[in-house]
Amino acid sequence: MSEIAIRTQGLTRDFPSVRAVDSLDLEIPTGVVFGFLGPNGSGKTTTVRLLLGLLEPTSGRAEVLGHDVTVDPQAVRASTGALMEHSGLYERLTAQENLQFFGRAAGMSRGDVKARIRELLEPLDLFDRRGEQVGTWSRGMKQKLAVARSLMHRPRVVFLDEPTAGLDPVAAAGLRDDLARLVAEEGVTVFVNTHHLADAERLCHQVGVVREGRLLALGHPDELRTAAGGRRLEIAGHGLGDQIREALLAMEGVLEVRPENSRLLLDLSPDVRTPDIVRLVMEHGGEIEEVRRGSETLEEAFMSLLEGGADAV
Repeated sequence: MSEIAIRTQGLTRDFPSVRAVDSLDLEIPTGVVFGFLGPNGSGKTTTVRLLLGLLEPTSGRAEVLGHDVTVDPQAVRASTGALMEHSGLYERLTAQENLQFFGRAAGMSRGDVKARIRELLEPLDLFDRRGEQVGTWSRGMKQKLAVARSLMHRPRVVFLDEPTAGLDPVAAAGLRDDLARLVAEEGVTVFVNTHHLADAERLCHQVGVVREGRLLALGHPDELRTAAGGRRLEIAGHGLGDQIREALLAMEGVLEVRPENSRLLLDLSPDVRTPDIVRLVMEHGGEIEEVRRGSETLEEAFMSLLEGGADAV
């Protein structure tokens, strides 16, 4: 059984006019990338601040690496890294000077700091530019350096708050690739806040969807797709006319049938069997050339959950 890196039980945080985090229950195992998905204002950043011991919960409790965030917040912060809304970089310093500063502040030796800088910057293609002033860099390069800063002291858990926010699509894709590689090499547990579905799709082993502070769904992205909207079936062939569409719609578990060129696109409940669909089409004179199974995209599942398509877990 995997060790639990992050555990919350009934974690709640109230502000004067709003409940930002509402009875949050999570168990995140070590070594995974966990995506916390939700629109702006859904409580994601407040949750991270609670987990780092920067805010006290109104009720409930949380542990990070076995440390209670209220009882021992210093131990939590010593064993974690974080990239929040601001990068925390000093733009008048070089990349090397930035990492040296953070490494020494974490109690690392000079030799360890030097080795760690190479270890982190080479995979990011930044090592040869370590002597450049950070203020001259692009936003994407700065964000890569900020990720390296969060990993400098070899934390076991890293919190990333919207790491690709403000980046153009090319820079965002590059950062996702670099982050995935670094995470795999470092073996850390990552808690990433995002409302960018591409981040979750490509990075995360497990995701939670939150709305107005409440957890709506939790699981692997594939599980969320199935839970939110069942699955899809695409049938290509000939003779797939109105009579067949009407017969399919009358079948229990068939939610929608949409014609597209010489194909039919079906939305199905999870318990509908593909052979039963194929049999009905053939019985009504349809000629089938190809059948493809699929599911909702993560974006469709995400929007379905936010619009009230699933109850809170």
